[in-house]
Amino acid sequence: MLAVFSFIGFTGLVAAISYLKTRNDKMATSDDYFLGGRSLTAWVIAGSLMLTNLSTEHLIGLNADAFSHTVAVMAWETTAALAMVLTALYFLPKYLRSGLTTIPEYIANRYDQKTRLIATLLFLFSYVVAILPVVLLFGASGLESLFDVSKSLGITKLTAIWLMVWTVGTLGSLYAIFGGLKAVAISDTVNGIGFLAFGLLIPFLALSYVGSGNIVYGLDLVYNSAPEKFDITGDEPGSFLPFGVLFTGMIINQIFFWCTNQSIIQRALGAKNLAEGQKGVLIAASFKIIGPIAIVLPGVIAFYMFKGELNGANAMLAYPMLVKEVLPSALVGLFAAVMVGAVLSTFNSVLNSAATLFSQGIYNVFINDSATGRQLVWSGRVCSIVLALAAMIAAPMINTEGSLYNYLQKINATFFGPMLAVILLGLFTKFVTARAAKVAMIISPIIFYFLVFTFSDQVQMIAKKIFNTADEIHFLHFLALVFIATAVIMVLISKLWPEDYKEIKVEEAKVEMSPWKHAKLASVIISVCAIGTYVTLAQ
Repeated sequence: MLAVFSFIGFTGLVAAISYLKTRNDKMATSDDYFLGGRSLTAWVIAGSLMLTNLSTEHLIGLNADAFSHTVAVMAWETTAALAMVLTALYFLPKYLRSGLTTIPEYIANRYDQKTRLIATLLFLFSYVVAILPVVLLFGASGLESLFDVSKSLGITKLTAIWLMVWTVGTLGSLYAIFGGLKAVAISDTVNGIGFLAFGLLIPFLALSYVGSGNIVYGLDLVYNSAPEKFDITGDEPGSFLPFGVLFTGMIINQIFFWCTNQSIIQRALGAKNLAEGQKGVLIAASFKIIGPIAIVLPGVIAFYMFKGELNGANAMLAYPMLVKEVLPSALVGLFAAVMVGAVLSTFNSVLNSAATLFSQGIYNVFINDSATGRQLVWSGRVCSIVLALAAMIAAPMINTEGSLYNYLQKINATFFGPMLAVILLGLFTKFVTARAAKVAMIISPIIFYFLVFTFSDQVQMIAKKIFNTADEIHFLHFLALVFIATAVIMVLISKLWPEDYKEIKVEEAKVEMSPWKHAKLASVIISVCAIGTYVTLAQ
C-alpha cells in the first residue's frame, strides 16, 4: 500500500508542478507552444535534455549490454558530452542568431522548401518507427520486469505490456498535446531529479550489498572478479562496441544527435538567451560524464551477482533483478514513479518535437501558409494525437530478441548519416545544391538500410574478406561509410549540375546573444573529463 501511495504521490507532484508553472500560459503563438515562449532557463534545459534522451531503454538496455559485454557500451554516453560541447560553442549560437524553430527550417533557408519537406518527413518517420514505440515498449517491459505488474493485476504479461503501453502513452500525450514544450520541459526536470537520484542510488546500494556494507570493498570485489569487464576500449573478439567505432560512426552519430536532432535541439532553442542555453547544454553534458555510474555499472555488478543465473539471452533481466535484490521495499513506489516519469519524459518530448516539425515544416508551408498562431498549435496537437496512437499500436509488436538498444541505434543511424551530411555541407560550402541534398536524403537511407538490414549477411561476408577478419563489421562503421558516400554524391551532383548559391536568409535573433562567460572553461573541463575516463579505464 505504501508503494502505491508513494507512486501516486510523486506522479501527482510532477503533474501539479507542471500545471502550476504553465497554467497562465496562453499558447497563442507557435513560439509559446513549441518553444516555451523562448523562456527556458539553464536547469530546465539541462533536465529536459537529460530526460529526453535517458529512459528505461538506457537503464535496462545499456545495463543488459554491460552485463553481456563490457563497460565499453558507456561510449554512447561519454562521447555524447564532447558533441554537446560542440553544440554549446558552435551550433547553438548559429541557431539562436537565426531565430530558428526547427532544424528543417535552416535546411529550407539554405536549400529550398522541398528539401525541407524531405528532411521533415525523415525526422517524423524515424520518430514513429523507432524512438516513440521503442521507448514505450522498453518502458512497459521494464516496469513488468521490475514490479511484476501482470502478477499484481492477475493478467498475462502480454496484456500487462499492452496496458502499460497505452497508459504511459496516453499520459505522455496529454503533457505534449495540452502543455506544449514548457510543460514537457518542467516535467522532465522534476522527473530528472528523481531519475538521477535513484539511478545513482541503485549501484551504491548494490556495491554496499556486495561489500557487506562497505561500498569500496564491494567495488573491489566486483572489479577483481572480472577486471576485463571494466575495459572501456571494448577490445574483445567480435566486440559489441569496438574502440575503432569512436573514430568513425560514433562521431557521426553523436554530432547528429546532439547538434542537429530536432528532439534534442528544441530544448536549447527555447532558451531565454544564449547564455542560459549554453549553460543548460553544458550542465547536461556534465551529467553525461557521471551517467555511466547509473546505466552501465549496475550491469557489471549484476554480472558479479547473477552470472550463474543469467546469460546473454536473458540479460534484459539483469537490472530488474539487481533492483529487486537491493532496493528497500519502502522505496519501490517512488522508484516505479521515477521509471514511469522517465518514459513519459522521453515520449512526450519526442512527441512535442514531432508536432513542431509537422506544424512548421508541413502544415504552415504546404497546407496553410497564412495560418495563425492558434491554427499552428491546433495542427501540432492533431499530429501529436496521430503519432501517439501509431506508436502505441506499434510498440507491443516489436521483436524483442537481441539488444533493443542496438536496434534503436541502427534504425536511427539509417537517417543520421545522410541528414548530417546535408546539414554540414550546407553550413560549410556554397556550391552544394538543393538538387544534391534531395537526392542524398532519398538515396542514402536506402543504401544504409540495404547494407545493415536487407543484405546484412552478404555484406558482412564481403567485408570480412576485404578486411581479412572473422569478426562482424560494426554497423557504426557502415554509418561512417554512408556519411562519406553521401557527401561525395552531393559534391558530384553539385559539380555536374551547378546552381546559383542561395543566400541564407538570416532573421534577427529573438533572444539576447551574449555568451555565457564560463562556457569555454566549462567545455574544456568536460572534454578533459570525457577523455580522462577513457585514459583511466583503458586496458
